[in-house]
Amino acid sequence: MTNDELQHNILYSCSAQSKRDGESVVRDHALSYIITGEITFYHNGGTFTYGRGSVGLLRKNLLLKSVKKPAADGTPFQSISIFFDQSSLRKYSGQTDVTADGLYVGEPVINMSHDAFLKGYFDSLIPYFKSDLPLTASMAEIKTHEAIELVLRHNLRLKNMLFDFSEPFKIDIEAFMGQNYLYNVPIAQFARLSGRSLATFKRDFKKVFNDTPERWIKKRRLERAHFLIKEQHQAPVSVFNEVGFESLSHFSDAFKKFFGYNASSIS
Repeated sequence: MTNDELQHNILYSCSAQSKRDGESVVRDHALSYIITGEITFYHNGGTFTYGRGSVGLLRKNLLLKSVKKPAADGTPFQSISIFFDQSSLRKYSGQTDVTADGLYVGEPVINMSHDAFLKGYFDSLIPYFKSDLPLTASMAEIKTHEAIELVLRHNLRLKNMLFDFSEPFKIDIEAFMGQNYLYNVPIAQFARLSGRSLATFKRDFKKVFNDTPERWIKKRRLERAHFLIKEQHQAPVSVFNEVGFESLSHFSDAFKKFFGYNASSIS
């Protein structure tokens, strides 16, 4: 059983079974609190696991995968996340005169679990999702303002993360794709995150790889799958999602067409 409830920009999530979420792009900075169970984030900067009582901040425009697990005693996974959308951050900045004064160069996933003020803040949110009285728009704005205040109290240098309103700048396409090709997101997302329009991305991609993004990505994913199955003795059923395919049947068909034999025949 999975139960997600979004009230304005605050999300309560509950899952009674282990759940692997698909690839996603964190569109807005997200501050999350794990009430019970644990969640593991996978991205090209590393793997991070948060258990009960953990608080973490995820930077926007982050590509990641996640796995949610109930507690060992069977208690469902539960979390609350608040998303710092651009309009809320601009409003806060305008009211307080707090602005970025440089580029943020820290980690994209920040552990704030030792901060008692942030834990107390999330405890104040739980009743809104346990009662029949929903969170009003004005209260959501107040709680968002409070959360931003507490994040800056935790580390004022995070203002360079929160109040950077620029679009992703043009980055090295070869390095970017080498790190991110396993994420099953649309080509348009790769383009935006590399700081390019879709047309410019395809043109630059052709110059660097002498191929289309679609063909190159599929080839790299299948080669990675072949390595995992042959060299690390993983089963196709445990590999297809890891290398960016949505279904086992789609993966199996593509694998046989590319290599000329079934993935299941590799020994």
